[in-house]
Amino acid sequence: MRILIAEDEQRAREGLCELISSLGEKYQIVGSAANGKTALEMIQNLQPDVVFTDIKMPYMSGLELIRAAREQRLETRFVLTSAYAEFEYAKEAMRLGCDDYILKPPMRSELQKTLDNVEHILKYGSRKETKSDSLEQQYPLAHKLVRSTLQMIESGYKGNLNQQYIAQQLNVSPEYLSYLFARDIGITFAKFIREYRIRKAAEMLRKGETSIKDVAYETGFTDRKYFGKVFHEVMGESVSEYVKHM
Repeated sequence: MRILIAEDEQRAREGLCELISSLGEKYQIVGSAANGKTALEMIQNLQPDVVFTDIKMPYMSGLELIRAAREQRLETRFVLTSAYAEFEYAKEAMRLGCDDYILKPPMRSELQKTLDNVEHILKYGSRKETKSDSLEQQYPLAHKLVRSTLQMIESGYKGNLNQQYIAQQLNVSPEYLSYLFARDIGITFAKFIREYRIRKAAEMLRKGETSIKDVAYETGFTDRKYFGKVFHEVMGESVSEYVKHM
């Protein structure tokens, strides 16, 4: 895999190059750039498979670099790096087709996982499935209170779980938790848990773990009619249609 590093801090740039090189001979550092403008020129000339780019760089930021590469239809993959959990940048990067977002300095295991995912994308056109990832692992940049909330959703979605109860358990106000959750996850708590329950219901139906009659109650819904309505909204078809298509 041919890799380019775009990082304005020399120590961080050299450290990332050394860490990637230590992961194996299949990872080849083809170049490094201290600013976004130089990085774009190197992408055009060297055509690397993936670029690790810092967010804030002289002349052209990491986001501007990704945007320029996409406008020129360059097929290079991107991984955004930052010393801070900057959520708005991360969201914009993902919208532009960035494959991952990691905090500096990255851990060896985290970097290996990122490279494995990029390799899978290059080979198959999609991210590597991570079925074992918990909700908390899916949102590593979220506030610790939000990550605790995700843990409680994952373990308690079958019960009568609500935001007020979780806020009480975490010793914060529901309003503050609501603000943090919407900021870091991108949707409200109510919408998230509703959609999460439906995804779990669809998973149960695919695996044959429960019947159509019982799936609503198994995923935290007390009203089967309401469950059917929400299922159709989220999945785009009724429960019976979904089962039939499977």
